[in-house]
Amino acid sequence: MRYAIYFTPQQDDPLTRLAASWLGRDPFTGAATEPPASTVLSPAEIAFHTASARRYGFHATLKAPFGLAAGETEAGLERAISAFTQRTEPVVIPRLVIKQMDGFFALVPGDENPNLQRFADDVVTGFDRFRAPLSEADMERRNPDALSPVEFRNLCQWGYPYVFDAFRFHMTLTGRVGAAESARIRAAIEEVFGATLARPVAIEGLALFVEREAGAPFTVLSYHALGDRRDRKTA
Repeated sequence: MRYAIYFTPQQDDPLTRLAASWLGRDPFTGAATEPPASTVLSPAEIAFHTASARRYGFHATLKAPFGLAAGETEAGLERAISAFTQRTEPVVIPRLVIKQMDGFFALVPGDENPNLQRFADDVVTGFDRFRAPLSEADMERRNPDALSPVEFRNLCQWGYPYVFDAFRFHMTLTGRVGAAESARIRAAIEEVFGATLARPVAIEGLALFVEREAGAPFTVLSYHALGDRRDRKTA
């Protein structure tokens, strides 16, 4: 079993609902969803291009998937997340934009955001005691030969290459898309998400996701609101 600490908007947020439709699965319930209307892509094409992202659900990685360290428990992890969120204020992303990065499409901040960077750094360090060390097989799955020296050091020390200076906030919408299809995929994403991206996105909570067995879809185990919004919702 593996856990991950992700940002995703609350279950009833319009962006969450739209992304669940686009990806074909609701990570809060695990249920399959109906595809959005698109004049650019067929439902089958959307399903094909979102297959790899579907398993993880709509999210931004803050603490990448990890097994629990010896002596730690799920209940202890949840208590730690609750304590963290109660003392941490929300962070606002003024706008998200569509970007193709390393071949896949994602929603990313439109501007530099030091508050978001500090928040992400705090999540990485604040929960590392719960993370079991990576096995050799885990390391190999990250393709270490393709990492920069900084990314490789992050992988060894923090279990994930893309933290601190290498961190890139992104909410993945597709798998890797070749150059021949990129324009159509971008057009479809703009058609589906364009109106929703016109408003700011507030990071108002952290979601604890769980992969119950290797290769299983990640689902939301619990959602923890930040700051004064101290309600705790269990999926």
